Amino acid sequence: MADKSDAATPALKRLEDYAPPPWLVEKTELVFRLHPTATRVKSRLRIVPNPAVRERRPLRLDGVDLALVAAQIDDRPLRQTEIRPVEEGIEIAPELLPEGPFTFAAEVEINPSANTALEGLYLSNGIYCTQCEAEGFRKITFYPDRPDVMARFTVRIEGEAPVLLSNGNPVSAGAGWAVWDDPWPKPSYLFALVAGDLVVTSRPFTTRSGRPVTLNVWTRPGDEDKAGYALDALERAMRWDERRYGREYDLDVFNIVAIDDFNMGAMENKGLNIFNAKYVLARPEIATDSDFELIEGIVAHEYFHNWTGNRITCRDWFQLSLKEGLTVYRDRQFTSEMRSAAVKRIEDVRLLRERQFREDAGPLAHPVRPRAYAEINNFYTATVYEKGAEVIAMLHRLVGEEGWRKALELYFERHDGDAATIEDWLRVFEDATGRDLSHFALWYEQAGTPRLEMREEWDEAAGRFTLHFRQWTPPTPGQPEKKPLVLPIAVGLLDASGAEVMPTRVLEMTEAEQSFSFEGLAARPIPSVLRGFSAPVILEQETTPERQAFLLAHDTDPFNRWEAGNALALDILEAMATGGGQVGPVYLDAVARLALDDALDPAFRALVLTPPSEEEIAQRLQEKGHVPDPEAIHTARRDFERAVARHMADELARLREKMKTPGPYSPDAASAGRRALANTALRLLALVDEGAAARAAFAEAGNMTDELAALTALQRIGRGERELQRFADKWRHERLVMDKWFALQAAHAPASQAVERVRALAARPDFDWKNPNRFRALLGSFAMRNPAGFHRADGAGYALVADWLIRLDPVNPQTAARVATAFETWTRHDAVRRAKARAALERIAATQGLSRDLAEVVGRILAAGGATQGDAN
Repeated sequence: MADKSDAATPALKRLEDYAPPPWLVEKTELVFRLHPTATRVKSRLRIVPNPAVRERRPLRLDGVDLALVAAQIDDRPLRQTEIRPVEEGIEIAPELLPEGPFTFAAEVEINPSANTALEGLYLSNGIYCTQCEAEGFRKITFYPDRPDVMARFTVRIEGEAPVLLSNGNPVSAGAGWAVWDDPWPKPSYLFALVAGDLVVTSRPFTTRSGRPVTLNVWTRPGDEDKAGYALDALERAMRWDERRYGREYDLDVFNIVAIDDFNMGAMENKGLNIFNAKYVLARPEIATDSDFELIEGIVAHEYFHNWTGNRITCRDWFQLSLKEGLTVYRDRQFTSEMRSAAVKRIEDVRLLRERQFREDAGPLAHPVRPRAYAEINNFYTATVYEKGAEVIAMLHRLVGEEGWRKALELYFERHDGDAATIEDWLRVFEDATGRDLSHFALWYEQAGTPRLEMREEWDEAAGRFTLHFRQWTPPTPGQPEKKPLVLPIAVGLLDASGAEVMPTRVLEMTEAEQSFSFEGLAARPIPSVLRGFSAPVILEQETTPERQAFLLAHDTDPFNRWEAGNALALDILEAMATGGGQVGPVYLDAVARLALDDALDPAFRALVLTPPSEEEIAQRLQEKGHVPDPEAIHTARRDFERAVARHMADELARLREKMKTPGPYSPDAASAGRRALANTALRLLALVDEGAAARAAFAEAGNMTDELAALTALQRIGRGERELQRFADKWRHERLVMDKWFALQAAHAPASQAVERVRALAARPDFDWKNPNRFRALLGSFAMRNPAGFHRADGAGYALVADWLIRLDPVNPQTAARVATAFETWTRHDAVRRAKARAALERIAATQGLSRDLAEVVGRILAAGGATQGDAN
């Protein structure tokens, strides 16, 4: 069958071309006879005509890299001439098919050892593992591999491995075999199989209705002491989903398996979640506070998919955000309740701005529901996930808590067992609340980040305060014209003392220009606008440093309090990065007061002390018509931090000492917040004490959070080579810790040395470039987290990454394509850098046999550059 990787000019699939499947599968029976190089897969599919399709059509079955041994319909074997090869599959003509239901059976042979793309069935250090989302099942057997074909699965696994797992409930097992049955219909992308030498950490769980469930986390021998936190997180997530949404688990067992070689973070396969080991394994000695929080959130996310993704799935891959945006929103709610809601919101918005706003502003911009794609793997993006979750949050805000509850209950009742669409999702809200959401639906169709301009007007005689808003969205590829969107704008009003004169009110903007007035005010108020970041927009308003400092000190909305400081810092950094400006006393005094205020959450204070990222600064410069200089931005940010450190020099050591957490390590939110503030103080101290405090902290660290923070503080000032070597010697046998070691150096190496440092690290024998975690740790961290090094003016960073993408693409196209997105900002730089980046991209594009994944990403990025005129040689 055709090889998925051959795609010089990728053809597009389009939403408007969707047609329902002419044939459905009622029941799927699979038998696996596992072998490293010659696994046999037997399939029996009970196929029925789709009553929604009147005309008889061929039976189309997807299949890639399959050696067909035999096939039959009912009891009649099919001749080779009766099976027509088509792109990525086979077809059987309608005249060869029975009039009613029938059984299609096939036997194929596949080679798991050769499957380095990690899609379908592959081997990860001796463990058989599957990854079927989005279109990996077609690498296992012939099947209608699309999400709107849902069937019950029964699976028999035969092999020498001591542990044999699949979806659903265990039915029976013996020496070298096991049978699993999943009673819930599912699409093929949710199929899973794991077989290998694994050990289990288990605990019982009883659902709210009294159903007993066994919770299991499976790991390699020796890693079982790192599974406990993931198991705790799973239990918390299950309890929360019962309480918050009334959703109970529906099988006898829930399995999580930690796998070393995995392209994604995790996969929600029904009853058998397969995880990148990075998001399961944790002990205080090897995992940071951030790791523990990620594990908690990702375990919850995959569990929540049981209802929002599995029981209700998406009709086609254009509807991907239906399951992902909604489930991201649910896991955000969960984390907000487990930890600090304010801190979680700030962290989410920082991620949105760094990743999704950047995506929206570049050649890879696309709507939350894309209209076309060549390779669906390229659309597991910040837009689909993070912006999709923001759209859900706006909908929740607009309909209110009661409307949200009614709509979700109706969604689960109406669409359980369905492959649904965005239209189905919005319709339940219309039916539950009576609202017309046709205008709101534009959020799913229109790409780009809206701009929201605000102007104030005060009528003292009438005691009337008016906010005038204007919205517009810049053009994006394929969408030159934009329409006004529905914007929920959360606004509060403060008096001169900081007291609220109007609590938060949501203004619903629906026009390009709209004004809102507030009557009966005794004095001109100070507005707090876009509270909680109520809409994913860029707010533009005339303000002053004094106004921002006032809001930083007094705003009663915690997000807007942080936002005021962040906006003030961004104004200062913009000036510093373009050759003028300095950090003045208005900012320094305001941020110091907040950092030392013991009444505030330490995690919040740590965020206040962290300046905008280099990516956010570059976006601001581009917005204001400047050409961002990555090295100037890096220098400005470091000088900004040094000014804060000097201003607080007498307080930083005391602050760090005060924030020390006594007793044994705990990953709870309060303790993690204290460590976050202590280590932020340490990072600043290193800028004024030449790393003395950081060296001492490294030597005395009792957990990975503190150890890595100290090492990072040293690396950021160009010191700590001895500590770096001690870290490697100590942790050389812990693969996930060594990923941190590689990533730290790639992200923080000085621009003048970064390429050379990455080359040296890539030459080490422990740089396993075929492992996605290790590749991302080194090359991904360099390209995504070291902009000054990656965008070095001599083009060496571009050339280095291009070399590795060309090498990786034939082995793992998904990982290559995702790292290639680092090039998406190339057109915002100066002519010299543009010429170097173009040369690297054109060299990738010209590579013979380029995968569809990488060809699509590079093609779209190159298209943004237009003609070569204006680029320097």
